[in-house]
Amino acid sequence: MPTDLPRRAQELLAAQGLAIASHQGAVAGVGPRAMSRRAGSGRWQRLQRGVYAIFSGDPGRETKLWAALLRAGPDAVLSHQTAAERHGLLDAPSALITITVPASKRPARAKIPGVLIRRSDAVLRTRHPAMLPPCTRVEDTVLDLIEIAPTFDDAYAWICRAIGRRRTTAERIRRALDARKKMRWRREIILALGDAEDGALSVLEYRYVRRVERPHGLPVAQRQARIRQHTGNRYLDNLYEKYGVCVELDGTAAHPEDEQWRDKRRDNANLFGGIVTFRFGFVELGERRCESATYVATALRERGWPASPHPCPRPNCLVARATS
Repeated sequence: MPTDLPRRAQELLAAQGLAIASHQGAVAGVGPRAMSRRAGSGRWQRLQRGVYAIFSGDPGRETKLWAALLRAGPDAVLSHQTAAERHGLLDAPSALITITVPASKRPARAKIPGVLIRRSDAVLRTRHPAMLPPCTRVEDTVLDLIEIAPTFDDAYAWICRAIGRRRTTAERIRRALDARKKMRWRREIILALGDAEDGALSVLEYRYVRRVERPHGLPVAQRQARIRQHTGNRYLDNLYEKYGVCVELDGTAAHPEDEQWRDKRRDNANLFGGIVTFRFGFVELGERRCESATYVATALRERGWPASPHPCPRPNCLVARATS
């Protein structure tokens, strides 16, 4: 931190990732002309129009985010993928910096390089009360991402990620949903949050519950069931413990050889422990979902399940005929 700057400017810069806007000059005690001179001499650099970094080297992510926010103006917050990045829902920085500003804010005359601006009437309500740089709450970030998701599978993946990484809970997302008058896929989200609470924390688990287990009347499996083995604890995706039947879900089309052997060892360990294992992927949970339900239902009935499955609403469902 340069020692020739007023104390107010130093405090502001420390809070803003070493970025400062020219309109903050009166508060910071450094006028716009002084900022421009420092940038012209190479001591500072201009990151956005009217926004400077007080160093000449490559700016880090924090500085870039602050520069975009300062350029967007008061009440701007990081949102969508960039907020997801800040909340630990993304493992790499978002390609574009996404910022939401109040809907009443007049659009900027010029585009902000590298920044996507969105507008919302609820931005003041959805802003996190403490995070810096300013950012939407994690629950509202998830709902914002659901609004722009291309499919509901993609939408559910955000729910899974937020809950699975323990950034929030289904109940807190539900409360944020209640605060929104309009929401895409509202009914589906409410149902999906219930499934997530029950342990379906991946898209494949959601598909298994929604396409195979529930519509065909199968019993409810224990999700992420822990079993003890001599090599340690293992977790099974869907375990019908009473009947010794397990359904493992795998979204990888082609495994490296070492992973294939790992899966085989797991299945062999299950078989040694008296558990019949089915391994389903996207195809088995898609067009072949009724066939998959038939396999599971048959194994359950052979191992003592007293009830019977029923056909799903799909035309020509195989379940009733195959298990009768």
